[in-house]
Amino acid sequence: MVNIDSCRLIDFQDRIDERGGLVIAEAFKEIPFEIRRVFYLFNIPDEKSRGAHAHRECHQVLIAPSGHFTVEVDDGINRRRILMDDPLKGLYIPPCIWASELLFEPNAVCLVLASDNYDESDYIRSYDDYLSFRSIRSTR
Repeated sequence: MVNIDSCRLIDFQDRIDERGGLVIAEAFKEIPFEIRRVFYLFNIPDEKSRGAHAHRECHQVLIAPSGHFTVEVDDGINRRRILMDDPLKGLYIPPCIWASELLFEPNAVCLVLASDNYDESDYIRSYDDYLSFRSIRSTR
Protein backbone atom coordinates (compact mmCIF):
# COMPACT_ATOMS: atom_id res chain seq x y z
CA MET A 1 0.00 0.00 0.00
CA VAL A 2 1.38 3.41 -0.89
CA ASN A 3 2.13 5.93 1.84
CA ILE A 4 3.79 9.34 2.00
CA ASP A 5 7.19 7.65 1.77
CA SER A 6 6.14 6.57 -1.74
CA CYS A 7 6.28 10.25 -2.70
CA ARG A 8 9.82 11.13 -3.66
CA LEU A 9 11.85 13.89 -5.20
CA ILE A 10 13.25 13.27 -8.66
CA ASP A 11 16.47 15.00 -9.69
CA PHE A 12 16.61 16.40 -13.21
CA GLN A 13 19.82 16.98 -15.12
CA ASP A 14 20.39 20.49 -16.35
CA ARG A 15 22.27 21.53 -19.43
CA ILE A 16 23.61 25.03 -18.94
CA ASP A 17 25.68 26.99 -21.39
CA GLU A 18 26.01 30.62 -22.47
CA ARG A 19 22.45 30.49 -23.88
CA GLY A 20 20.90 29.55 -20.52
CA GLY A 21 19.57 26.43 -18.89
CA LEU A 22 17.69 23.43 -20.25
CA VAL A 23 16.06 20.63 -18.23
CA ILE A 24 14.90 17.39 -19.84
CA ALA A 25 12.24 15.10 -18.35
CA GLU A 26 11.48 11.98 -20.39
CA ALA A 27 8.90 9.28 -19.77
CA PHE A 28 10.35 6.11 -18.23
CA LYS A 29 13.67 7.87 -17.64
CA GLU A 30 13.35 10.71 -15.16
CA ILE A 31 9.55 10.39 -15.09
CA PRO A 32 8.46 6.90 -13.92
CA PHE A 33 5.43 6.69 -16.24
CA GLU A 34 4.16 7.58 -19.70
CA ILE A 35 3.17 11.26 -19.78
CA ARG A 36 -0.35 11.68 -21.16
CA ARG A 37 -1.24 15.13 -19.85
CA VAL A 38 0.67 18.29 -18.99
CA PHE A 39 -0.82 21.32 -17.27
CA TYR A 40 0.35 24.14 -15.07
CA LEU A 41 -1.00 26.32 -12.30
CA PHE A 42 -0.13 30.02 -12.17
CA ASN A 43 -1.37 33.34 -10.77
CA ILE A 44 -2.65 31.61 -7.64
CA PRO A 45 -4.01 34.36 -5.34
CA ASP A 46 -2.61 34.83 -1.85
CA GLU A 47 -4.00 32.40 0.71
CA LYS A 48 -5.48 30.13 -1.99
CA SER A 49 -4.55 26.50 -2.56
CA ARG A 50 -4.99 23.97 -5.34
CA GLY A 51 -5.31 20.23 -5.42
CA ALA A 52 -6.84 18.91 -2.20
CA HIS A 53 -7.73 15.59 -3.81
CA ALA A 54 -6.36 12.14 -4.53
CA HIS A 55 -6.34 10.03 -7.67
CA ARG A 56 -7.41 6.43 -7.91
CA GLU A 57 -5.05 5.55 -10.80
CA CYS A 58 -3.22 8.65 -12.04
CA HIS A 59 0.46 9.23 -11.23
CA GLN A 60 1.81 12.80 -11.18
CA VAL A 61 5.08 14.69 -11.02
CA LEU A 62 4.95 18.31 -9.81
CA ILE A 63 7.71 20.77 -10.71
CA ALA A 64 8.33 24.39 -9.72
CA PRO A 65 9.90 25.82 -12.89
CA SER A 66 9.49 29.35 -11.48
CA GLY A 67 9.08 30.57 -7.92
CA HIS A 68 8.12 28.33 -5.05
CA PHE A 69 5.14 26.66 -3.41
CA THR A 70 4.52 23.88 -0.90
CA VAL A 71 2.97 20.47 -1.49
CA GLU A 72 1.29 18.67 1.37
CA VAL A 73 1.02 14.91 0.91
CA ASP A 74 -1.18 12.77 3.13
CA ASP A 75 -1.75 9.02 3.23
CA GLY A 76 -4.62 9.08 5.72
CA ILE A 77 -2.26 8.48 8.65
CA ASN A 78 0.79 10.65 8.07
CA ARG A 79 1.19 14.06 6.50
CA ARG A 80 4.29 15.84 5.19
CA ARG A 81 4.97 19.21 3.57
CA ILE A 82 7.56 19.56 0.82
CA LEU A 83 8.84 22.92 -0.36
CA MET A 84 9.08 23.03 -4.13
CA ASP A 85 11.64 25.71 -4.92
CA ASP A 86 14.10 24.10 -7.32
CA PRO A 87 13.40 23.69 -11.07
CA LEU A 88 15.84 20.77 -11.07
CA LYS A 89 13.57 18.67 -8.84
CA GLY A 90 10.16 17.10 -9.36
CA LEU A 91 7.90 15.55 -6.75
CA TYR A 92 6.51 12.15 -7.72
CA ILE A 93 3.03 11.53 -6.28
CA PRO A 94 1.64 8.03 -6.87
CA PRO A 95 -2.08 7.21 -6.94
CA CYS A 96 -3.93 7.00 -3.60
CA ILE A 97 -2.09 9.94 -2.00
CA TRP A 98 -4.05 13.04 -0.95
CA ALA A 99 -2.13 16.11 -2.17
CA SER A 100 -2.60 19.86 -1.85
CA GLU A 101 -0.53 22.66 -3.35
CA LEU A 102 -0.38 25.72 -1.14
CA LEU A 103 1.62 28.77 -0.01
CA PHE A 104 2.29 29.93 -3.56
CA GLU A 105 4.82 32.72 -3.95
CA PRO A 106 3.54 35.48 -6.27
CA ASN A 107 4.32 34.50 -9.87
CA ALA A 108 5.06 30.88 -8.92
CA VAL A 109 4.28 28.20 -11.49
CA CYS A 110 3.42 24.57 -10.72
CA LEU A 111 3.98 22.31 -13.73
CA VAL A 112 2.21 18.94 -13.55
CA LEU A 113 3.04 15.86 -15.61
CA ALA A 114 0.28 13.25 -15.38
CA SER A 115 0.06 9.61 -16.45
CA ASP A 116 -3.54 9.87 -17.62
CA ASN A 117 -5.85 12.16 -19.50
CA TYR A 118 -8.39 14.05 -17.42
CA ASP A 119 -11.08 11.72 -16.05
CA GLU A 120 -13.33 13.08 -13.30
CA SER A 121 -14.08 9.54 -12.07
CA ASP A 122 -10.38 9.15 -11.13
CA TYR A 123 -10.59 12.00 -8.61
CA ILE A 124 -11.45 11.61 -4.93
CA ARG A 125 -12.39 15.15 -3.87
CA SER A 126 -13.76 14.57 -0.36
CA TYR A 127 -11.26 13.77 2.39
CA ASP A 128 -13.83 11.54 4.15
CA ASP A 129 -14.32 9.60 0.89
CA TYR A 130 -10.53 9.34 0.60
CA LEU A 131 -10.23 7.82 4.07
CA SER A 132 -12.95 5.30 3.19
CA PHE A 133 -11.21 4.49 -0.10
CA ARG A 134 -7.90 3.93 1.71
CA SER A 135 -9.48 1.61 4.28
CA ILE A 136 -11.20 -0.45 1.57
CA ARG A 137 -7.94 -0.77 -0.42
CA SER A 138 -5.93 -1.79 2.66
CA THR A 139 -8.26 -4.74 3.35
CA ARG A 140 -7.72 -6.24 -0.11
